[in-house]
Amino acid sequence: MISIFCEKDRAKFFKRLESRKNLATGEIAASAREIVEAVRKEGDRALLRFTEKFDNVRLTAKRLRVTPEELRAAAQKVDPSLLKDMKKAIANANAYHRHQTQKSWEIKRRGAVLAQRVLPLDSAGVYIPGGSAAYPSSVWMNVVPAKIAGVKRIVAVTPPSTFEQHPIIAAALSELGVTEVYRVGGAQAVAALAYGTASIPRVDKIVGPGNAYVTAAKREVFGEVDIDMIAGPSEIVILATSKSNPRFAAADMLSQAEHDIYACAVCFTDSMPHAHLIREELEAQLAVLPRKEMAKKSLDNYGAIVVLDNYAGYVDWVNEIAPEHLEIYSSIPQSIIGKVRHAGAIFYGDYTPEAVGDYFAGSNHVLPTTGTARFFSPLGVYHFQRKSSIIRYSKEELVRTWKSIDALAREEGLDAHARSVTIRIGD
Repeated sequence: MISIFCEKDRAKFFKRLESRKNLATGEIAASAREIVEAVRKEGDRALLRFTEKFDNVRLTAKRLRVTPEELRAAAQKVDPSLLKDMKKAIANANAYHRHQTQKSWEIKRRGAVLAQRVLPLDSAGVYIPGGSAAYPSSVWMNVVPAKIAGVKRIVAVTPPSTFEQHPIIAAALSELGVTEVYRVGGAQAVAALAYGTASIPRVDKIVGPGNAYVTAAKREVFGEVDIDMIAGPSEIVILATSKSNPRFAAADMLSQAEHDIYACAVCFTDSMPHAHLIREELEAQLAVLPRKEMAKKSLDNYGAIVVLDNYAGYVDWVNEIAPEHLEIYSSIPQSIIGKVRHAGAIFYGDYTPEAVGDYFAGSNHVLPTTGTARFFSPLGVYHFQRKSSIIRYSKEELVRTWKSIDALAREEGLDAHARSVTIRIGD
C-alpha cells in the first residue's frame, strides 16, 4: 500500500510530490477560462445557463439571491447541540484573529512626515463548496478575519443545493451575520464575484476553498480582483520517532488522505520496524474508514513513510516540502520548531492533531499547500486590509534634498521627474 522511503530515495520522493502541482490540467484551466469569459460578457444569463448545466437546477435571476427567511429556515434544521459547538469554535476564531489587526502609523523626521494608512477592503466574496463535500468550518475561517478587519460587505456564494444538504452552512452564515448570499457555485460564481452581474455586484477579493475548476477560475480572475491563494490538495507531514504511538501517526495520516485522492500524507520516523508498525496501523484503520476508497488512493499515490537515521535530519526535508500541516510528536524536543522555516501550521505534541486547528483551536485552517508555504501565510485579518503611503515634505526639506532627487531622476532618463522638483526650487 503505502511506500517506505530512505535517504537514498530522496530524489524519487520529491519527484512524486512535484507531480501534485500540475493537477489543474490544461483542459480544466481552458474550461474554467471559457466559463469566466462567458459570465464576464453575458452576466446573469450565463450564470443561469451554467447553473442548469452543472447543478441541474433551473433558476431565474430573482432566485439567485437567498432570502433571509430561507436562510433562517435552513438554519433551524440544525441540531442545537451542534450549534452550541459551532458557536464555541467561532468564539475561539474571533479571539485568535483579533490579535492580527494592523494599525496605521506615522513617523516624523527633519521637515518630512511619512505615514502608512491601514484600511479594510470594501468588499469580499466567500466561496462555500456544496454538493457531496461541504465544510461549515470554512465559513467562519473566511468570514471571521474579514469581519475583524472591518470589511463592510461580505458576500457568500454556494451551489444551489447546499442548504438542503448541509443546513449547518446556513446556520454558520446566520451566526456570523452574513446576509448577502447567492445560490451559485463553480467557476461561474467566481466570475460573477470578480466582474459583477446585474444580480451580483462585484467584490474586491475572493476567498474560500473549491474544486479544481474553482481554483482555476480564481487564478484566471486574479488581477481583476485579489484572491486568498491558489490552493492545491491537502497535505500533512508528521515527525515521529520509534517512541511515538504508531496508532496516532496512522490516524493523523488518514485525516488528510480522506480529503481527496490527491491529498498527501507523509510520516518521518527513525526506525524501520516503527515504519512497518505505522503501515500495519494504516491498513487496520483504513478498513473501517467510511471514505476508505478515496483515502487508499491518496496513500497509494502520494502517501509515504520516510525512515532517516535520527530526527535531526527531518528538518531539511520538511523545509523543502513546505507542508500545509506539520505535526511534531512529543518524542522530539519542541526546540526543533525553531529550525522549521516553511510550514503553513505547526502542531506540537501527541495530543495536538491537526483536526484541532481545522475546527476548534481558533487559528485559521485556510493554509498554503503544495510547497507555497515558502511564500504564503495562513489566511488572516491582514488579507482583508490594504495599505496606503502618505508623504508630506516641507519646502525646507525639498530644498535640502532636491539635488539628490534630481541626480537620481536624470540617471534614469526621466527629465520631467527631475523638473517637477527643480521647478519648485527655482520658485
